[in-house]
Amino acid sequence: MNQNILLVQPKFPTPSKSLNHKDFLPIPLLKIASYHKTLNDAPHLVHGKVNTDFEPDLIYITSLFTYWQKEFWDTTEYYRTLFPNTPINVGGIYVSLFFENSEFQEKCAKLNVTANKGTVEKFEKSAPDYSFVDVDYQIIHASRGCKRHCTFCGVWKIEPEFKPKKSIKNEVLKNKVVFYDNNLLANPFIENILKELIDLKVNGKVVKSESQSGLDGRLLTLKLAKLLKKARFINPRIAWDGPFKEWKKVDKQIKILSKAGYNRKDISIFMIFNWEHNFEEMELKRKKCYEWGVQIADCRNRPLHQEFDNYNGRIKQTNKDYYIHKIQGWTDSKVKKFRKNIRRQNICIRNGYDFHSSKLERKVIPKSDYHTITSMPSLEIKKILPDAWWPDF
Repeated sequence: MNQNILLVQPKFPTPSKSLNHKDFLPIPLLKIASYHKTLNDAPHLVHGKVNTDFEPDLIYITSLFTYWQKEFWDTTEYYRTLFPNTPINVGGIYVSLFFENSEFQEKCAKLNVTANKGTVEKFEKSAPDYSFVDVDYQIIHASRGCKRHCTFCGVWKIEPEFKPKKSIKNEVLKNKVVFYDNNLLANPFIENILKELIDLKVNGKVVKSESQSGLDGRLLTLKLAKLLKKARFINPRIAWDGPFKEWKKVDKQIKILSKAGYNRKDISIFMIFNWEHNFEEMELKRKKCYEWGVQIADCRNRPLHQEFDNYNGRIKQTNKDYYIHKIQGWTDSKVKKFRKNIRRQNICIRNGYDFHSSKLERKVIPKSDYHTITSMPSLEIKKILPDAWWPDF
C-alpha cells in the first residue's frame, strides 16, 4: 500500500540565506525520501511548522545541534497536535546524543514518538534525493564515523565505528561535491577516491570538491596534497585544535599545501575557541595565521550537553544567554572580540590589506587610495581612518 510520507526539517535559527546551505542541508531526510520512493510512497519535505493539506501516513522529523533542541521539540509537538494518530520517527544529532537521557525519553513517550540513534542502515544505503532542494552541489560521505575521540565532538559517540568507502565515482551526480566526512584523510582508500575525482566528469564538465570539516593535518603528505590539488579540491582547511606551541607542526602542513600548488590566502586554519585555550593563547594562534598569510575558519565551542544558544554579537550577554568557558577565562567581551578580530583579519588576508577599516571593507575608499594611505605612518592613517586596525598589533 502506497503511503504519504511527511519529512520535516525544523526551522532552526540559521540565517535565511542558509536554508539550503551546504552546512545545513537535511541529508538524512533526502535519503529517507529516496528510500520511500523505491516503495512507491509519496514523500513531501517541509521546513518548520506548516499547516499542510498533505495527510501523512508516516512522519520523520530531524534534529541538529543540541542547543537547538527547543526548535526541535516545538516542531515535534506541533505535528503531533496536527496529526494525533500518525506515527512519528525522530532522529539526528540531538536525538542521538540525548538518546539515553531519561528526560528525553519521557518527552518521547509523552508525545508518542519513536527515537532513532545514529544512522539507520536501510536509509544509509539510499542516495539523497536532490529533487527536494534547489542546489547546484551534492553532499557525499566517503566514510562514516571518525578514528579520533576529540572531547568537543560527538561524532565518535553517535557513530562509533569508522566505515570507509573504497569508491564514490558512481555516487557523483553534480559538478560540485561537498564531503561531509569527519576525517576525510583517515580513509585508507582516499588516494583512490581522489584519483577518481581527477578523471571524473559530469555532463562533460569536471568536478570540484571541498570538505565541510577541517582536514587532519597529521595525515597530510605531499603526495596527498598534490592529489587534492589535481582533483580540484578547493579551500582546504587544516584543523589546529592544539595549543600555540604546536605551531611548527601546522607550519609544516601549510608548507605542504603551498608546495602542492595552493595559494596561501585560499587555505584556512580551522580553530575552536571558547574552549581549552584562553583568549591570549588564541590571539597568538590568530597572529601566527596572519604571519603565514592564511585565513581562519573559527568555531565557537558549545558543550555537547548544551541545550540553548542565544548568542548575539551585537549586544552584551552572559552565560545565561550562551555558553562561555569561564574556567579558561573567557568572557562575553573576549568571545566577541576574538570573533571580530578573526573577521577583520580574514578580510585583510583576502584583499592583501595591511590593516582593516570599515571604509575599506565597504569600498568607500577605493583600493587605489589605499596604496597611498598605507605608505603613511600609522598615526597619520588613524587620523584619516579612526577605526583602522592592524592584525599583528
